[in-house]
Amino acid sequence: MRFAPLSLLISLSLLSFTTVAQDTNTVTAIENDITLKQADFDSFTDVLNKHLKDESQQQHQLDLLRARSTKLEKEKNQALDAMNALYRRLIEDPSLDISDTKLRYQNAVDSHKTNKEDIAMQLASIAAHRKDIEKIRIDRHSLLNTLEGLKEQKNTARVERLRNEFNRDGTLEIQNTINCKRTETLAACEQRGQHLGMQKATKRFLDQVFANLTEIRLVEPKRNSAGARVQVLNSHVVSNGFSGHGNYDVNLSVTMRGEANNSRLCHLLNLDNRFCSEYSSSFQSVYSPQESSNFTGNVRFSDPVTASKTYPKTEKKSQTYSKPVVDVIQEPEIAYTHELTLRSNVHDDEVFIDGVSYGSTRLSVELPVGIHDIEIRKLGYSSYKKTLNLRKAQTLKARLVKNKAPVVSKPAVETLISNLSVPGMVVIPAGSFEMGDITGNGLANERPVTKKILSDSFAMNSKEVSVAQYNSFVIETNYVTEAESGKGCAYYLNGEPVWEPSLNWKNPGYEQADDFPVVCLTYNDAKAYADWLSSTTNNEFRLPNEVEWEYAARAGTSTDYSWSNDIGSNQANCGWCGSEWSNKSSSPVGSFSANQFGLYDMVGNVWEWTQKTAGQSDVAVRGGAWNFAPSLARASTRLILSTEFRANYIGFRLVKER
Repeated sequence: MRFAPLSLLISLSLLSFTTVAQDTNTVTAIENDITLKQADFDSFTDVLNKHLKDESQQQHQLDLLRARSTKLEKEKNQALDAMNALYRRLIEDPSLDISDTKLRYQNAVDSHKTNKEDIAMQLASIAAHRKDIEKIRIDRHSLLNTLEGLKEQKNTARVERLRNEFNRDGTLEIQNTINCKRTETLAACEQRGQHLGMQKATKRFLDQVFANLTEIRLVEPKRNSAGARVQVLNSHVVSNGFSGHGNYDVNLSVTMRGEANNSRLCHLLNLDNRFCSEYSSSFQSVYSPQESSNFTGNVRFSDPVTASKTYPKTEKKSQTYSKPVVDVIQEPEIAYTHELTLRSNVHDDEVFIDGVSYGSTRLSVELPVGIHDIEIRKLGYSSYKKTLNLRKAQTLKARLVKNKAPVVSKPAVETLISNLSVPGMVVIPAGSFEMGDITGNGLANERPVTKKILSDSFAMNSKEVSVAQYNSFVIETNYVTEAESGKGCAYYLNGEPVWEPSLNWKNPGYEQADDFPVVCLTYNDAKAYADWLSSTTNNEFRLPNEVEWEYAARAGTSTDYSWSNDIGSNQANCGWCGSEWSNKSSSPVGSFSANQFGLYDMVGNVWEWTQKTAGQSDVAVRGGAWNFAPSLARASTRLILSTEFRANYIGFRLVKER
């Protein structure tokens, strides 16, 4: 069989080009914003580091002034003693000259007084500098969240751009020549020629679609798993005819539309599948171009041209069929895709096929024939894994087994539980872990990674302290929070924390119930609750230190989140995390699955205060929040704040001392 070279009048006037250009402009605009915000963030970081260096120098000067004060105090006392001694001698000898001694004492008093004034001025300077540092830190945190939010928007825009680039319309005109077989009729030869022409058109169209992808270098290596196909929208024979040499020539004009499997777009871009969650995972069967050697579809035109005899080559100008139809009939024994149905014995699981998330079971999906790696995960359960050779439609039933509770020495557990008079606390076993930015996705203050050892088990609130729990404390003690007695509480608006005098733990700026985490509290407000609980129960409660908090949040894992390095969708309440509360408000405590230690909301919902380190003025909050980007809800993320700061996205939980 001979094939004439295809002449392609590719009026790939891809009709959706304007839309794709807009998508590219959107991505570019976001990238420009990211560049500007990153420069601002770097500038804030430089300014913050300079202020911290200046504060350190000011503190050093203060230490010198205080040390000098001690010496001057000693000199003043010695001068006073000397003058008192001379006064006693003066009683016996009135002619005694004591002017030098008086001058010495006067100078000592003046020097001591001046030094005290210098100390007061230095303290005032440090306090003013401290306020500048606090503001810079808050502005920098806000800018960081804006920057991470832009990255989220960029990834969403990249997915939308790729989807539109695949879903282009275009018209292709091709000329194809084949040699008729001696054993086939002219009608069969004609149909085969048109079929091969159509096949080449769709394949070349798809090649052009891929060639015009903005991120072709990233997508091309995964082309075979893209699930990209072509739908024929319209086609007609421009001209055709037979020659006296047994050749059939056909000139086809085909209008087509590209289409990609939406559930695989994130896989092509190396993105978490949550960026594709808004797209349906269903994928209609359309024309799938293959090489002629392995194409199995039969093409049927609604108004086929028949020929019963040999005739000279002629042209049939613009022969258009009223409704051209292209059917792809898959032969069962050599089909290219089959349906795989997946079920499991649990709810809210997540299915990964060849490393790509496909959502939860029950799930039905069309997959290419061949080997596929199947994994079904659920937090708190051992993952189900299977390598499947898909050769026919198949249903797979998975059984996930719940993980055993961490092994803790029995005496330690019994001792803790016997003294545990506050409900809602769980025992965290002793152990060791790597603390900090293990995956390389973190910030500078998460490095270096260090090994930490917790020699003893401890108890921790399984959930964040709720509005109802804090209300019990306020009712009994008449405690007034700093938000209520000061300038109110901060909320996030247009990328910045804004102070609102009317906001406090009772009214955080969004609707809340008794089972919501209490917010709008300073470090001291949280500590006051811990002190009250300690005195009420005769046990010692306190805020967790950072080592305890991160150890508990990781729960034996070394990933960014306790389930994986990807946040997934609707697994936590953070900005752009796919929950009903994301970027709206906090959620009721315990609304999502607990980690392996039985702790809820260690990812997202509200930032949590940790215990202040001795000698430090600031405190770290951990865990992310409902209005902060997922990248800031990792187990190792640290934000440093003043103990006086309060916002409607910061709460706390406690640990109980042994």
